[in-house]
Amino acid sequence: MTDTLVALDQGTTSTRAILYDANLTPMASAQEEFAQHYPHSGWVEHDAMDLWKTSRRCLAEVLKDARPAALGLTNQRETTVVWDAETGKPLAPAIVWQDRRTSEVCAKLREEGFEDEITSRTGLLLDPYFSATKLAWILDQTEGARAAAKSGRVKFGTVDTWLIWNLTKGRVHATDATNACRTMLYNIHEGRWDRTICDRLDIPMEMLPEVRDSSGDFGETTLFGAPLPIRGVAGDQQAATVGQACFTPGMMKSTYGTGCFALLNTGTEPIASQHRLLTTVAYQLNGTPTYALEGSIFVAGAVVQWLRDGLGVIENAADTLAMAQQADPEQQLYLVPAFTGLGAPWWDADARGAIYGLTRNTGPNEFARAALESVGYQTRDLIEAMHADWTAPQDTTLRVDGGLSANPFAMQFLADILGAPVDRPANLETTALGAAYLAGLATGLCPEPEAFAANWRAEATFSPEMDAATRDAKYSGWTDAIRRTLSA
Repeated sequence: MTDTLVALDQGTTSTRAILYDANLTPMASAQEEFAQHYPHSGWVEHDAMDLWKTSRRCLAEVLKDARPAALGLTNQRETTVVWDAETGKPLAPAIVWQDRRTSEVCAKLREEGFEDEITSRTGLLLDPYFSATKLAWILDQTEGARAAAKSGRVKFGTVDTWLIWNLTKGRVHATDATNACRTMLYNIHEGRWDRTICDRLDIPMEMLPEVRDSSGDFGETTLFGAPLPIRGVAGDQQAATVGQACFTPGMMKSTYGTGCFALLNTGTEPIASQHRLLTTVAYQLNGTPTYALEGSIFVAGAVVQWLRDGLGVIENAADTLAMAQQADPEQQLYLVPAFTGLGAPWWDADARGAIYGLTRNTGPNEFARAALESVGYQTRDLIEAMHADWTAPQDTTLRVDGGLSANPFAMQFLADILGAPVDRPANLETTALGAAYLAGLATGLCPEPEAFAANWRAEATFSPEMDAATRDAKYSGWTDAIRRTLSA
């Protein structure tokens, strides 16, 4: 079955492998959850071996009767792994992208005036979200780690690099440009690791992986029988951008998982944000990066999990649809889900969640509606900032994917509050699809981007139905709630 492709999607809470045919139609899949660890307030960790073991088991399951042409890999971004190349064992738990333990380090660097240097070189803001200060923290806490790193024994990688290293039995220590650019160590203008930043954080450059194209040669794995080439790698949000066929400047996608990540394709020139968005690499093909503006919301689908696990007002996510539809239309409840701070465009790590507009009649239905509406409001915050940063003509249609995009109330409200159409594809798992496409592009099994984009189809389109006056009034109430929630 050499006309098939397999994608490995290593996410924040689960790992999944999907086998595709040559038309990128899913044929088989396997998924496995793994443990989350919260040793202290604001800390989030994974056992890196769990990420590898679940990846190997999921791949083994879908490859039992298949010999694909190539493997595409996509992954949770920014999560930081440091390991001993001789033993293959992690030196410490993987520090997850959500982790805030280095907030004080970032604040100190900001006070010293280093944020402008970071932003001008990496396109990122100085924040614990990214890998650099996580890596420095592990090196600070592990005796002898820096010396071992300088000798080549200790390696660093985001999750893609860790998995590639294991898949190839240590033969390949590499990443792609979309993952490298999320570390806060990668100069997006020069396309290489930045010595100035590494020196400032005392990070030995010898431990950093080689940076390659998103569609290219990452070695091969022989763990599943016949050799399987690894030919596509991208961070999860960039892989979703590819899966959504957002190849034309001005196109935009938004993925609704645990958090929400919106990317606007800005072409081959990086756009410096004046509104606290991130400048990032959307994908890199044939040595040429395509850039994007990105806005990150920390809590999207996680707000529904909070309704279930924190408040206990729902049993499963699907309950929110009927509840939101039954909510009292006279009540205007605003839920600002700043459980771990606020992401773009606010970047307030110290903000915490708040609810405004409570009355004696407020109940579970109103909470469900406010939770779903918070996703739309936060998305509008991002898109307002994107429009301010990039004034070139844009496609006003937003392409959406991820688990929460299956909720029609949330998507209709999103279209209403944006005043723009929202397109949902037939295949909501665009992250794995993008990884498979990148692998297929490298092997010649998939067409060039233009032909791939021509075959993209929407399963549903949500058109705005809310009048402008109501839209403006609702959004004004949201901005007031945000203002009251910000920590400073």
